[in-house]
Amino acid sequence: MSYTTEKIRNILFLGHQGSGKTTLVETIISNVLNQPAGSIEKKNTVSDFTTEEKNRLSSCSLTVSSLDYNGYHLNLLDAPGNDDFVADIIGVLDMVKAAVLVIDATKKIEVGTVKHYNMLKKHGIPTFIFVNKMDKELINFDALLEQITDRLGKKAVSFVYPLGKNENFDGFINVISRKARKYDGGNVVDDIVHDDKKEKVLELHNALAEQVALTDDALLDKFFSGESLSMEEIRAGLHKAVLGGEIAPVLVGSSVKNIGVNTLLEMMIEYLPNPAILKAYVGKDRNGHEVKRLTDVNEPFSAYVFKTVFDQYKGVTNYLKIISGVLNVGDEVFVPALNNSFRVSQMFSLLGQKQTPIQSAISGDIVALVKLDNVNTGHTLCDKNNVIIYPKAKYPTIVYRRGIRSKTGKDDEKLVQSLYKVAAEDPTIEIVRVPETKQLLLGGLSDSHLNFILERVKNSFGFEAVTDQPQIIYRETVKKEASAVGRYVKQSGGSGFYGVVEMRFMPSGTDENIFVEEIFGGTVPKNYHPAVEKGFFESVQQGLLAGFPVIGLKGVLFDGKYHSVDSNEQAFRMAAILAYKEAYMKCGPTLLEPIRKISINVTNEWTGNVMNDLNQRRARILSMDEKGYGIQEIVALVPEAELLDYAIKLRVLSQGSGYFNSEFDSYQEVPANLLQSVISANSRLENK
Repeated sequence: MSYTTEKIRNILFLGHQGSGKTTLVETIISNVLNQPAGSIEKKNTVSDFTTEEKNRLSSCSLTVSSLDYNGYHLNLLDAPGNDDFVADIIGVLDMVKAAVLVIDATKKIEVGTVKHYNMLKKHGIPTFIFVNKMDKELINFDALLEQITDRLGKKAVSFVYPLGKNENFDGFINVISRKARKYDGGNVVDDIVHDDKKEKVLELHNALAEQVALTDDALLDKFFSGESLSMEEIRAGLHKAVLGGEIAPVLVGSSVKNIGVNTLLEMMIEYLPNPAILKAYVGKDRNGHEVKRLTDVNEPFSAYVFKTVFDQYKGVTNYLKIISGVLNVGDEVFVPALNNSFRVSQMFSLLGQKQTPIQSAISGDIVALVKLDNVNTGHTLCDKNNVIIYPKAKYPTIVYRRGIRSKTGKDDEKLVQSLYKVAAEDPTIEIVRVPETKQLLLGGLSDSHLNFILERVKNSFGFEAVTDQPQIIYRETVKKEASAVGRYVKQSGGSGFYGVVEMRFMPSGTDENIFVEEIFGGTVPKNYHPAVEKGFFESVQQGLLAGFPVIGLKGVLFDGKYHSVDSNEQAFRMAAILAYKEAYMKCGPTLLEPIRKISINVTNEWTGNVMNDLNQRRARILSMDEKGYGIQEIVALVPEAELLDYAIKLRVLSQGSGYFNSEFDSYQEVPANLLQSVISANSRLENK
């Protein structure tokens, strides 16, 4: 290792699916390593190496490619454009403070473009915008640039202006220097700026100069007094503006034809931040007190795991950003979440799936570690004597679930174990066995997300699974009070059973089930009260309306009888159960359905569609707020039964721009007009 923290650049590549970011990263790798570039179609790119990616011809997982170039160390992170894999992006946003947002010039601003740009702005990440595929037909750069500034904001400023059109696109004019660069085969040569371009280039240059002037009062005075800013002032101002998020430079090129790629590479190094100038990372110590770490080799060691990868042959690999200090092979690292220490036996630099052993890594760098049992995404690694715990990234909640079982019916347990291994890669995957139904549920962000997980399981372990509709777990409760006698008497000579109870059943006033006794005079001895209570709580595990667990029921033991010889705990437990069965249907039982609180984020233009659909789902709107960036947040309470397909439906309603989070809120009564149909469709009683 021959570089310092100041020479590191960690750069995240984002873009709507199909924008060409993987091809762009591939071309950068090809140029730096002087090797032939792979292609998506030939399934031989550095980034897309998994079976699933080759089958889909698109990225499904974030990959890291580390390169050494002219004294700099570059970590290029190629993120998937599909929303199903957004966890990979979220996990790294606080670790990587530089990004390239790739736009497909033929498709202009797409839904994913806006989503990703808003995420980058929210996290304060300096961003370049690379307009790719400029060599395709019918490209109107002026119109595209106008759309970029309209949809992404005025901070998007063009650093270049294209030369040639369509398939004749062969270079660009540098707006800063106002010099033209033309790509002639494999060479780049100077070109002249023709008269028809001079006015537009001057306009862009002045707009750029104005943005630079806004970064410094002295430059602003100079600009508005009519003086020209020097090249040094412009470059220094641009550097400051890019780092501060005041400007998002727009560049153009064709990753397939390798036009504009080296210019992007040089500008990334010149204008995007090195880790040493980042603000201190904030965490907590063992006692919850705030601790800060600078990205500095002289600070105590700390690192954050932003991605976990499972391979059936290599096992688990953790990708981590070293936030502070130095890490060497042989060092002992502490994982606060596990309260355990590990010896670093191997450490790797990454180039897609290729792992190159290294002996040491410094603050700001990105590396991979193996053989760290139970270490996963979101864990902090640190010096045991200087503990720090960094906050975990906040991932979307599970919004789409399906029942799952093995296709053969014989490999359910093996399927579960395989799912857990694959799901360790993705914090937005949930695997849970529902106690009431024994149904195994696989949860994620969408139907295609779950299909991907099942494909991974099949490819990695050979297990095929089938999916079912998840079963809604209803509850029952009562609305009235009723009393009943429970009599359990069996006497046939010798020791028998004798227990008689009189009980009242009524709403408890909360979701809790409550048992109380109001016995006077010892009609039921105190030593049998726990048996009656046990019988009561056993009974409420199954209501008699539809067979679902009962909540909000109060049982009161107020009288009874006992026998000095034949009474025992079993008799009084059974007597309580019989009293419950006798009284339950007299208490006005009804069915309760689970209600979920959902928070929907959708662009303004699709809000009407979403609201209309919610009304058809028996939703109760709690709030509707403008969140900035043209996004509305709608908060509503919706029955779970109405949300089984909502992840799919919202995507259609919002043209892919909407997403939502969901959490359990409460149980509420099923409307009277739906009660019988819900019971008929879901009853768990044998005589339904």
